[in-house]
Amino acid sequence: MPDITWEHFAAVQMRAGTVVSVEDFPGARKPAYKISVDFGPEVGIRRTSAQVTTVYSKSDLLGLQVMGVLNFPPKQIGPVRSEFLLAGFYREDGAVVLAVPERRVQNGARVG
Repeated sequence: MPDITWEHFAAVQMRAGTVVSVEDFPGARKPAYKISVDFGPEVGIRRTSAQVTTVYSKSDLLGLQVMGVLNFPPKQIGPVRSEFLLAGFYREDGAVVLAVPERRVQNGARVG
C-alpha cells in the first residue's frame, strides 16, 4: 500500500461513540443488527447496520463505546440508511470484531 500524508489521515473523521440502540435486522441478506450510536453533541446520533451477530449479542453492544468513520457518504442497505461505517477487524473465520477505545473517552472524540 502507498504511504499517505498527515493531511490524508486527518481527512478521515473517525470518532468514538456509545451504542444507544440495537435492533434485529431480519431483512438483511446476512445476519445483521441495526445500530444507533451517540457521537456526542457536535454530531448526534447516527445509524448503521452491521454484520456483527457472530461475535456480539444485542446486550453486548448496548452501552459499548465504539469507533465509527463519519465522513463516508450515506449508503442505503435495504430499508436502512447507513450514516457511518462501524470500524472493526475481520477474523480468519470472517467474523467482525469491533474497534473500541481501550478506555472510555468523550463521545465524539476524534482519532488523531
